[in-house]
Amino acid sequence: MNNTYDTLVIGSGIAGMEASLLLAKGGKKVCLVEKLPLIGGNIIKNEESYPHLECSTCMVAPVQQEILQHPNIDLMMLSTVQKVEGEAGDFHVTLHQKPRYVSLTACIGCGMCYEPCPVSLKNEWEENLSDKKAIYIACAGALPNVPVIDPEHCLQISGKKNCKACQEACMFEAIDFSDQENEVDIRVKTIVVATGFELLDVSHFSHLGYGKLPGVYTAMEFERLFASNGPTSGELTLRDGEKAPKSVAIVHCIGRKEQGYCSGVCCMSSLKHAHFVKHKLPDASITHFYSDLCVPGKLSQKFLHQVKEEGVHFIFQTDPEAVRVAENGSGLEVKYTHGKGVQETLSVDMVILEPAMIPDKTASQIAKILAIDQDNHGFFRTLDEKAGSTETSRSGIFVAGCAEGPKDAQYAVIQAESAVGHVVRSLSVSHTE
Repeated sequence: MNNTYDTLVIGSGIAGMEASLLLAKGGKKVCLVEKLPLIGGNIIKNEESYPHLECSTCMVAPVQQEILQHPNIDLMMLSTVQKVEGEAGDFHVTLHQKPRYVSLTACIGCGMCYEPCPVSLKNEWEENLSDKKAIYIACAGALPNVPVIDPEHCLQISGKKNCKACQEACMFEAIDFSDQENEVDIRVKTIVVATGFELLDVSHFSHLGYGKLPGVYTAMEFERLFASNGPTSGELTLRDGEKAPKSVAIVHCIGRKEQGYCSGVCCMSSLKHAHFVKHKLPDASITHFYSDLCVPGKLSQKFLHQVKEEGVHFIFQTDPEAVRVAENGSGLEVKYTHGKGVQETLSVDMVILEPAMIPDKTASQIAKILAIDQDNHGFFRTLDEKAGSTETSRSGIFVAGCAEGPKDAQYAVIQAESAVGHVVRSLSVSHTE
């Protein structure tokens, strides 16, 4: 691994990968840092991406492979930025890398190490809808196709028990329990922040029943249910695994009033979810509860009309937070106020909550380390807060994708391209000085 780079990219989601590849193909040396044991970000949790409903894995996998193989990119997974000093053209960066305990070069991804592991845990990547072992890959198709060991729950590493079951099952000697944490000091000329987003925790909206009523799901949980590489291999069943929902309610704008902004992409996501249900369960009844429909662009409008033609119902709510979800026998009951002010109820089997997109939980820490500003919502603030702007409050540091604010994959890529343009210009200026 080098210790001098043109650019440090923080985050390997769709924006971070795009920025890294563009720079690498332009002859720039890139250090790509990712906190997870895999690359690709949230988009690889999606089965399909709107408005064309393209296979997300098919779209992203070639990019992931290029990232893993490009000679101008050094990828550091399970890694975080600890300290940044210096200035544009000469940043001194300290990175901390956690041990993987599995060799990226020796492992062939055969999976023989999983079954012998006696530990069973909930898989956070799968939204806790399935289990994993202490040695695991987040989901089928994750790249790199090399497992990681959870040291807190591994019996051997945590010292709870002498257990080497996974190591004994590996004929390639890829597992090393003595793997250690590592600190790496590098020097970079520019930095691109692409830390992505997460979804608002809906559990504190007690009136929606999430966490108490098994038929209530978040948008990302539903994505994983529908995904062919998800916990049910794409079969739409309720949590009991025995039956498919015959009626579904989709509630828009969860947390919009609380967060103070429209995420701008949730409506298209909810329309996609309705289309998914109709695709798998054509006889299912689907009802949207919405207070606004944000579907800009003719392709989005066309998709909205397509979903309506599939027989999906829409009920307008002046106040989305007035919707209530309660138990009704073996199913659920959605209580709402009709657009004409009439209170009504709807019995359903499944409720899908569409929450706001919020900054990644590491955003505040990274902002402090990089000494860059955040906006009132916690996203990284740009100097010119117009759409597509990428320059942060510190010279030489740029932002791209959902780290700057909610957006879909298409606009995340466009902003990453813009950030690369600023990086190249900054590098050319520093080179001539």
